[in-house]
Order: sequence, then C-alpha cells, then structure tokens
Amino acid sequence: MAIAKVHLLLTGNELMTGDIVDSNSAMIAQQCKAIGIKISRKVTLADDLNLLSQEIILLTKSADILIINGGLGPTTDDLTAQALAIASKQPLEQHPTALAHLESWCELRNAHLSQANLKQAILPKDCDIIANRVGSAVGFSLPLNNCQIFCTPGVPSELKIMLDEQIIPMLASQSSFTAEMDITRLQLFGVGESRLQMMLIKEFPNWPTEVEVGFRAASPLIELKLTTEKLEHVPIKNELIKQIKRLLNDHIIEEITDKPQSLAKLVLKLCQQKNLKITTAESCTGGLIASELTKVAGASSSFEAGFVTYSNAIKTQLLNVNEEILDKHGAVSEETVKAMAEGALKNVDADLVIAVSGIAGPTGGSENKPVGSVWIAWGNKEKINTQYFCIKANRTYFQQIVTARALDLIRRLLINSKNTPLYFPAHH
Repeated sequence: MAIAKVHLLLTGNELMTGDIVDSNSAMIAQQCKAIGIKISRKVTLADDLNLLSQEIILLTKSADILIINGGLGPTTDDLTAQALAIASKQPLEQHPTALAHLESWCELRNAHLSQANLKQAILPKDCDIIANRVGSAVGFSLPLNNCQIFCTPGVPSELKIMLDEQIIPMLASQSSFTAEMDITRLQLFGVGESRLQMMLIKEFPNWPTEVEVGFRAASPLIELKLTTEKLEHVPIKNELIKQIKRLLNDHIIEEITDKPQSLAKLVLKLCQQKNLKITTAESCTGGLIASELTKVAGASSSFEAGFVTYSNAIKTQLLNVNEEILDKHGAVSEETVKAMAEGALKNVDADLVIAVSGIAGPTGGSENKPVGSVWIAWGNKEKINTQYFCIKANRTYFQQIVTARALDLIRRLLINSKNTPLYFPAHH
C-alpha cells in the first residue's frame, strides 16, 4: 500500500518577516497524520510570482499531493491563482462558482462586491472549486505533473473547516494514499528531552527499525511518540512501550488518546475520583498553582480556596506561621513551608495541600540561600512532605517549574507512587 508524499507551500511576506507565526502548517500536518499521511517537505515563500510559480513546478514533480496555503485574498500581493496558472500553463478566467459564492457572501453581509473582491473569482481555467462556507475566498484544486494541488485560505478558521469537511475526507477515501500507521503518545514530566533520549539509547541499544521514535517538548511536559507504518509491526511497538513504562515509571503522566492534559487537570481528576479537596499556600509563585487549577473547568468540586502569602506578616496572619519560625529559619526554609502547609489545611476544609516558598530572583539570594532556592511542601493532615530545590532560571520560568513540580508531587501522592523523581537533587 503506497504512502502519499505530501508537500506544503506556504505563501506570504508576513510569514517571512515573522509578523505572522505559522500555525497553519502544524494544523495541516496534524490533520494528515490522523489519516496516516506524513508531510515530507515544507516550503515558505514571500509574495513573489516568479518564485511561487517555479516552486509549484518543482514541488509537484516530487509529490503526490501539494497543499498551498495562503495568497487567496483580494489584494495585489495575493498571488496563488496567478502563480498556479503560470505553473500549469492555463489562462486565468472568472469562475462562475467562485463568482456566485462571492455574490452570496456579500449579500449576506449587506456588502458591496468590489473590484478587489472580484479578483478572488479569477482562477486557473480548469480548476475545481473547494467551498469556503466561512470566508470570501473559495479554495481550488487541479492536477499538475501527476500531483493533486489544493489551494487553501490563510485564515486559520477557514482552513480548518476546509480540511475537516473536504480535503482530509477526500484524501482518506483514496486508499492508495493511506498508510497503516499506528501511533502511541506518552506524556511525561520530570525528565528532560536529552536525558530521556540517553536513557532510551542505554536501555535499548538495538532499537527496532520498525518503530520510529519522536520527542516533542511542550514545557514543562515532554511527549514521547512511537510510530509504526505497518500494522504487522504494532506488537513490536507494544512490547517496547511495556519496557519504557517500566523504565520511566511514574514520570509517565498519561498515554495520550486525544488532547494532552495539564498536570493541574490530572491532579483534579484524581482528587475527584477519590472525593478529596485540595488547597494551596503560595509565596514565590504568587498564585500560579491556584491559577493552573482554576483553569480547569469544574475545579471548584475539588479546589475551593488557596492562599497567596507573599510577606512574612501575611504568612503569620493568614496561615498562622509562628513568628519565631520565620525569625529563626527565614521565609525560605523547610520549617516555614511546612508551617504554611499545616496552616492552610487548618484554615480550609481540605484533605490535601501544596505549599511553596522560594527566591524567584533576580535578586534576594544569599550564600546559604542562592537565587532559585525553593522549598515545596505537599501532603495531608497525617503527613507533610518537604523537598528543597535550586532552580537556576529566570523569574517566569522559575515560577512555572516550581508550579509544575508541586503539582507533580501531589499527583504522585495521589497515585501512591514509591519512585523518587529524577528531578530530585542527586543526593536523593
């Protein structure tokens, strides 16, 4: 069974200058991947008629499918139709279906059909229309050099509908273009991309060629993806996954079946399953842990309140942290963070707690407590656990990492993990 070779051509000066960040190619690639088709080449070009027409000819000579994105608008720098006409040696003509679409689009909006808009109906003579039920510009397709070309709008919402409703179903229906791809995605926390790769190399020196491995960092999480292109190789992949799960144990957050979940969402899900409530007591993170929890719809069933106690006086006032503890050990200490956790549990009807106190920087450190120092406390009314970290990072990243580690530690408590996280200091 042949696997389609798909190329992308993205157009626009804004893409070349960085004024617009390309998210469309990721959308196209993900949609194609879902039906077993990989993107083998991606080219981005400025709005230059000669460059575009030449690149279209070149790409179609080495692909089964070429998806061109952008350049369908009404302005003079929208050149896709002209470039495709030159490449395919076809005249440009006013397409009746495209014209009817424009007229209907303007009528619905009580808008005048301008000469500029009419440009969107001037297309290569023999092209087929791809409907756009949202925007003014239709898509269109035609074959060239035994390659099927699809021209799509640059507006992401319009592109998505066109892919969902027309292009992807059409490609999926052509069995000669589909592969027997099988993908497993594992989401991890607490092991970096390079360390993960070295662990896999050491554990699997003879990695099977039938299984492709990929890494994707989406800080603070890592996605490990295992892919086979033939169904007969799925048992090999499944055996690898079993061994990887033993190797990485509780660093694996979940096996992704749809969209990846955040650490906060997983924590709340576990709390809801166990009918437990959680509270937070934060200093250096300034409420970021509570913010992550409340981003999740339905969080209120497990999270009712949290504390942001930035000054020592407020730690004493709201969390009953003894002034003697603060005077003797300081705000960034095991004793203080443990007292914060205990105070939060006493003041809120909760079963679990996370507390953090640290030095986010860039100033405020000392020889004994350098910038990046943080104590995290987590636990329940029976036992509060504590751990020190020194995270050398800018202020924002420091807060994000502290938040993620705190959530991961409470997740590990909820699943009764007995494994020490790899991100713990070496002496552990």
